[in-house]
Amino acid sequence: MGRPAEAPAGMPEQDPLVAMHWGAYRAEREGGRLVSLRGMEDDPEPSPIGQSIAGTLSGPCRIRGPMIRRGFLEQGHRSDTARRGADSFVETGWDEALDLAAAELERVRSEHGNAAIYSGSYGWASAGRFHHAKSQLRRFMNMFGGSTVSVNTYSCSSAEVILPHVVGPFMPLLAEHTSWEAVAEAGSLVVAFGGLARRNGQVNAGGVGRHVQHAAMMRARRAGARFVNVSPIRSDADPELGADWLPVRPGTDVALMLGLAHELLREGHHDRAFLESHCTGFAEFLPYLEGAADGQPKDAAWAAEITGLPAAAIADLARRLAQGPAILNASWSLTRQQNGEQIYWMLVVLAAMLGGIGRPGEGFALGLGAVNGVGNAFSPLPLAALPMGGDPCGSFIPVARISDMLLSPGAAYRYDGQTRHYPEVRLIYWAGGNVFHHHQDLNRLRRAWQRAGTVIVHEPFWTPMARHADIVLPSTLPAERSDIVGTFNESRVMFSSQVAAPHGQTRNDHDIFAGLAARLRPGDGNGTGFAERFTEGLDEAGWLRRLYEASREAVPGGADWPDFAAFCAKGHLDLPPPERPQTMLAAFRADPAGAPLPTPSGRIEIFSAAVAAFGAGDLPGHPVWRAPREWLGSALSAALPLHLISHQPEGRLHSQLDHGATSLAGKRRGREPCRLNPGDAAERGISEGDMVRVFNHRGACLSVARLSRDIRRGVISLPTGAWHDPDLDGDPALCRHGNPNVLTSDLPTSEIAQGPAAMTCLVEAELFTGPVPEVMAHRPPEIERRKAAPGPV
Repeated sequence: MGRPAEAPAGMPEQDPLVAMHWGAYRAEREGGRLVSLRGMEDDPEPSPIGQSIAGTLSGPCRIRGPMIRRGFLEQGHRSDTARRGADSFVETGWDEALDLAAAELERVRSEHGNAAIYSGSYGWASAGRFHHAKSQLRRFMNMFGGSTVSVNTYSCSSAEVILPHVVGPFMPLLAEHTSWEAVAEAGSLVVAFGGLARRNGQVNAGGVGRHVQHAAMMRARRAGARFVNVSPIRSDADPELGADWLPVRPGTDVALMLGLAHELLREGHHDRAFLESHCTGFAEFLPYLEGAADGQPKDAAWAAEITGLPAAAIADLARRLAQGPAILNASWSLTRQQNGEQIYWMLVVLAAMLGGIGRPGEGFALGLGAVNGVGNAFSPLPLAALPMGGDPCGSFIPVARISDMLLSPGAAYRYDGQTRHYPEVRLIYWAGGNVFHHHQDLNRLRRAWQRAGTVIVHEPFWTPMARHADIVLPSTLPAERSDIVGTFNESRVMFSSQVAAPHGQTRNDHDIFAGLAARLRPGDGNGTGFAERFTEGLDEAGWLRRLYEASREAVPGGADWPDFAAFCAKGHLDLPPPERPQTMLAAFRADPAGAPLPTPSGRIEIFSAAVAAFGAGDLPGHPVWRAPREWLGSALSAALPLHLISHQPEGRLHSQLDHGATSLAGKRRGREPCRLNPGDAAERGISEGDMVRVFNHRGACLSVARLSRDIRRGVISLPTGAWHDPDLDGDPALCRHGNPNVLTSDLPTSEIAQGPAAMTCLVEAELFTGPVPEVMAHRPPEIERRKAAPGPV
């Protein structure tokens, strides 16, 4: 691959880098204290999110030492778990906290087995290759004998489960994803189901070297690419893209795709040769599309009735697609609805009918606009990561089924063709992530959370996750430790420097687990030495050197990288771009026999015999439209006439740094604002800036109204991530802060993936006229600052 780019001769030494999911920043310090972070000098669009770090290193939200919930300290795992979220805490020393945590882990393992421990972690905790909370947790638990874990992601579970049956696994497809450069060269028509929201490009799992997504989109636009935004929200496509707006009714994208497919078929614009040479199962799908199977052709008129779009607009878009070149993109958010598996399946089928799969700038795309990395131009970057080992327990649940697991131990459920049973979990150990942000129906989750006898978490802040724990072990922030940051769809590898001393008594996750391992036996029963096996005798610097050297061996051209000391001194290295723009499935298109897909047939499976055999309700072996339980065409919409879109926020990553300056600047009257159409607002007597109560049968939250004609009538949007703040002294089902997940449904997508269905959600909104409760989300709980001996366990 060649030697990494060198710094220009004579360049002065730069301030050290701090690299995170939302970008790389230069650290500015005064008197040894971090005072600010500024975007890296060659980042064309640095995210303001990271600039909140300096202001959150200390303060009332920061946890300064180990904490034990008062009730747990007095009664152990037999305490009143309903007090979680409301109880006070006692600050203890590390020895007491680790002794208590180790005793609980050993008690549960000995009495109930390792499957009774649930290891919770969600991947945005840290961008580093070493200080990655999920990897640290899995390494520890695997050596401890295993635990129940989660599979798939909240982001796009449905796609992760269905695509291997249709075209291949999700992550390998992302690793060869079509780039914006290919779209620009082709001058493609980009049809974006779910939009291309600019705010999402601020982040990338594993770190952002340079924020290039928007600039790449604009280059494609200037090169002749045209855009169509298929979304209830006009601003889901940046105005600079000049996108045509099709304000589709939420939850009906599959019906629209079927209507487009029927138009292609009716006018003879489908690519028969490609369907025969590269696909299988079109003949089984055709009776459903034409209506022979159920008496209803899936034509433009049928789709118009469901989607709320004019039939003429659907027919016109089909003709534009047929004229080509075209690329069909679906946002990750579209998978988060009932029957979300059908979205990406039908996306692939529609692209196959157009015949452009594998051609530059054509085919289908899996989340352009979802994060900075999708659509990037990047070369292979197989960076080494902390080895986790195998899990000897083998117990798992789909990631979004945690409440079901806690509420129904032993119950059977279907997942990807399997019949499985939920384990009976006695202890939850969480490191990285905030389940009281990303899970649905938070009031149900709070009830389920009470079923576990013990909850241990690593947390830097007093988030809802920490408030609902029994033992809180305070962890460091990225600015307080060093790491190597980089990921497969970026072209920059960075050394993230420690630029601030750990706050109070906080420790790195690795050191916390090493302290626990010193108090426990390994799971294989092979004597002592758990701590030595966990650390392998290495400290942070030793692990980083090992991972860097392993990466040099694994990455093509890595032998030309500088040595570790030089890499740390410079702070980053850049890989050269690929020789030609990436095109997903190009090898398969060129030679389907020589480069087959990892599907049973080796081809694109429009009909999947494997999925048909699942017997997943009324879902057959090909994509179909099935009306969700909650949508604007359902009977429930008479009482709840607004469809809630709970999208990603602009001023933070999920719920991270919700108390930071950038996030706070986006709030109104201390709460997360919602958007609704002026017509819907007028019908309810709501004006700009009014306090509103958004509610349904699951819960309610307070928000502040922002009126916009960029949102479709009958739709309300409310960003996720406001720290959950239940009104425990008034209405416990009400979030005072505006967290939409008190409203979203905890039903699964289907028996195929069991993914989250947050976007299947109807609500009502009303002017709030009562006394406005104070937001308490960013105030710490009551803390007794004294040492205390542990109570009975």
